[in-house]
Amino acid sequence: MPRASERRSPAAQRHANTVRFVLFEARPAGLAFNQLVRSSKLAPHQTRSGLACLRDTITERGWPPLIWTRKDGYQFCADPAELQAYEVAVIRGKLTEIRRFITGTVAPHAALQPKGRWINHFNTQLNSVEFTLDVIADFTDA
Repeated sequence: MPRASERRSPAAQRHANTVRFVLFEARPAGLAFNQLVRSSKLAPHQTRSGLACLRDTITERGWPPLIWTRKDGYQFCADPAELQAYEVAVIRGKLTEIRRFITGTVAPHAALQPKGRWINHFNTQLNSVEFTLDVIADFTDA
């Protein structure tokens, strides 16, 4: 994954401006990635670069959050319920990814080095992250 400094290159900023313009034009509807590529006339890698840079600069510019859903694609959103649903979905995806990393890599590593200081510390920290994400993923407004 590129670092934020790479995403904010002048080229990435130009791509982000193009993507932002296209998404604002499409509002309130969203655009699937391939629609965004066609509408922006950017190459797929340029569109991805623009999306990454756009996500980095949204808060500092005061723009609405950018979300992606399977149904609507990429879109700017200000609806709290939609934002919460998106955030929970992202957290659940990350939680699944971390759990698979723990069971597929970290746990076997810990079994190979049961007294390893690094792996024990790493495993403890990852379990903490897993627990925190699990709490967030299960949170619902009553």
